[in-house]
Amino acid sequence: MAEDKSERQAQQAQNFYAKGHAAYERGNYDIAIDLLMQCLTRASSFSRARKILRAAQIAKFKRRKVSGFANAILEIKQAYIRTKVKGLLGSGRPDAALIACEKLLTMNPLHALNVELAVQAAEASGHPDAALFTVEAAYEHNQDDMSLLRRVADFYMAVGDFTKARDAYIKLNAFVPNDQSIFKKLKDAEARVTMAAGWEETAGKKDGFRDLIADKDQAEKLDKQSKAVLGSSDADDLIADALKHIEEEPKNMNYRRSLARLYIQSKMFDKAVEALEAARKINPSDPELDRSLTNAKISAFEVRIEEAKAAKDLESANEIENEMNQFIFDDLSARVQSYPNDLRLRFELGMQYFNNGYYDDAIGQFQLSQRSPKERVLSLYHLALCFNHKGQRDMAVMQLEAANDQLLIMDEMKKKVVFQLGVLAEESGDIEKAFGYYKDVYAADIGFEDIGSRMENIYKLRKAKEG
Repeated sequence: MAEDKSERQAQQAQNFYAKGHAAYERGNYDIAIDLLMQCLTRASSFSRARKILRAAQIAKFKRRKVSGFANAILEIKQAYIRTKVKGLLGSGRPDAALIACEKLLTMNPLHALNVELAVQAAEASGHPDAALFTVEAAYEHNQDDMSLLRRVADFYMAVGDFTKARDAYIKLNAFVPNDQSIFKKLKDAEARVTMAAGWEETAGKKDGFRDLIADKDQAEKLDKQSKAVLGSSDADDLIADALKHIEEEPKNMNYRRSLARLYIQSKMFDKAVEALEAARKINPSDPELDRSLTNAKISAFEVRIEEAKAAKDLESANEIENEMNQFIFDDLSARVQSYPNDLRLRFELGMQYFNNGYYDDAIGQFQLSQRSPKERVLSLYHLALCFNHKGQRDMAVMQLEAANDQLLIMDEMKKKVVFQLGVLAEESGDIEKAFGYYKDVYAADIGFEDIGSRMENIYKLRKAKEG
C-alpha cells in the first residue's frame, strides 16, 4: 500500500515537472513556479525540477516592476517567512523549511538573506544539490559577491567537481590574493585536478599509482605557491614555470592570473600590472581582470608612497597619494562605464563621491547600488548621510528606516543605522523618539560611538521636561 502511494506520488511529481518545464519554456513563469512547487512537495529530491524552478524564479523576479510601496510590503512578507524558516530549522523540520524557502526565493531569489537561509535549509535536509543551484544562480546575477562565490567553490569541492572548484578559487584568489584560507583550498583543488588527470594517464599501467604519488615536483610547487610572500628562489622557479605554461598556451587565462598572483605575492606589483594588462589584451571584457589590475596598480602606488615616506620625502609621498586617489576615482568611473550593471562598482563610485563631498553625484550612484541585495543596506545608510548633509532630514530618515527594517539582529551595521536615527530625532527635537533609538543601541553596546553621553543628555532633557 505504501509502495502504491510512493509510486503515485512519483508519477504525480513527474507530471507536474513536465507541465512546469513546458510553462517555463513558454515564459509563463507564474504557472511554471506553481507547478514545479507542486512537483517538489511530492519529490523534494527532484533536482531537475528545482533547477528549472530556480531559473523561473529569477526570470520572474528580473521581469517584475513594482512600486516602492509594494516593494516595502514584499520586504515585510519576506521577513515574516524568514522568521518562520528559522523556527522550522530550530524545531528540527528541515524539509518543511526547504519548502518554505522556495516560497521565499519566489519573492526574491537574489536577496542575500533569502539565499543564505535556503542554503541552510538545503544542507540541513540533505539536499546539497539544492544549495548548489541556489548559490550558483545567485552568484551568476551577483558576480561581485565573494561570499557567494566562496560557497559555490566549496560546494564544487564537496561534490567532487575539482576543476570547477579550482576555477572558482582562482577567481576568489584574484580578488583577495592575501587570504591564505582561500589559497590553501586552491592548492588542494589544483592537487586534486592533477591527481585526477594522473589517474587517467596511469590507469592500467604497472606501478602507475606509485608513480603518481611519487610526483613530488607538483607538490613542491603547490607548497611554494601557498606562501604569502615568496623567497626569491621560490618566486623565480614558479614565475619561470608560469611563463613556460603561458608560452605553450597563451590564451589560458588561468596561467596568466597565476603569473600575476605570483608577482603580487613577491611584491613585484609593476610586473603584476604588466601581466594583467597582457591578459586584458586577450580578454578585454573580464571584470575580474579589471579589478585585479586596479588592485595591483593601487599596491604599486602604495609601495611608492612608503618608499617616499621612508626617505622622509613627505612632499613626494603626498603627491603620489594624490595621484593614487585620482587614479582610483578615474578608474572607477571608467569601469562603471564599461560595466554599468555592476552594482558593486556603482557603490564604490558612490563612496568616492561621498568621501569628497559630492553628495548629489553620490546619491545617484547609491540609488542604483541599493538594487543589489549585497549593497542595499550600506547604500541606504550612505544615502541617508548624503540627504542629511543636504539638509533633507525627512529623506534621510526614510532611507534609515528602510535599512533598519532589513537588519534583523543588532550587529555593527544595525547599531550605526539605529544610532543615526536617534541623532536625527534628537536634532529635530523629538526627545522621546531619540531615547527609543538610543536605548536599543545602549542596551547592545554601551561603548558605541558617544552613546553614553547622549543617553545622559537625553535623561536630563526628559527629567527637565517632566519637572
